[in-house]
Amino acid sequence: MSPMVNSAEQGDVILPGGLSALDGQDMAALERAVAELEYSSLAMRLTAIVGRKVDLLGSLVPGQVSDVANKAAESAINTAMSLALRSLNGARLKDRRRLHRGVVVVAGAAGGAAGFSGLAIELPFTTTIMLRSIADIARGEGEDLKNPATALACLEVFALGGRAEPGAGRFGDDRVETGYFAVRGMLAKSVSEAARFLLERGIVEEAAPALVRFITLVGSRFGFMVSQKLAAQSIPIIGGVCGAGVNYAFVDHFQRLARGHFTIRRLERRYGARTVEAEYERITRAS
Repeated sequence: MSPMVNSAEQGDVILPGGLSALDGQDMAALERAVAELEYSSLAMRLTAIVGRKVDLLGSLVPGQVSDVANKAAESAINTAMSLALRSLNGARLKDRRRLHRGVVVVAGAAGGAAGFSGLAIELPFTTTIMLRSIADIARGEGEDLKNPATALACLEVFALGGRAEPGAGRFGDDRVETGYFAVRGMLAKSVSEAARFLLERGIVEEAAPALVRFITLVGSRFGFMVSQKLAAQSIPIIGGVCGAGVNYAFVDHFQRLARGHFTIRRLERRYGARTVEAEYERITRAS
């Protein structure tokens, strides 16, 4: 095997003098992944749609809605974990991102028209569709959807947020806006425990402590982004139209994060985790 193509198990490829161990095509893929994972802000996307700073919309959302969003997010991820990935096993490989965006937009229009009361119905459905889309992207990057670790990696996408912009307000704090590898490091222990449980049992038991811890971590960060979505949808008069636009931004955001996340995992399998992280941080510092 060429020294340029070592797997993570065989050791990382680190070249001296600032030279890249990645070939040109893979380096371009890594640069795209950095842009998607570090500088892809949901708040910026929502701001473009609603025409107002999303962090300023927080005053329109009742304080208890944040708790509602967190609970709804955890419930949605639980539902999605149980249903979405199973239906993809054995399915023909296609790029369904446009279809998934379309379905979520329709759901957003209905949910937006119903207001906050529609969240408990709309969010689990939307999250399941988004997870299907994330799983499609994962498989396109060479992941095996029958592997429990892949299922957990798909769910990790809901915890990613990108780095905060300087001066970011309420919706730009460190609960979500943290660097990609920092988030993966935070989740690493719970991912490992959950994966071990799934490998040993081969089933999803929602009450299993290992899965509860993982889903709670992911759900808390996802819930924060759900709060952003609710804030954008709370603008008076816009209703269902805003809901459709917000959901388009919502699903497009997580599809971009998924593409970046599974690009990184593909490159890690080829070059090793340390090599990819070193190149990632070099690109980030140069940006």
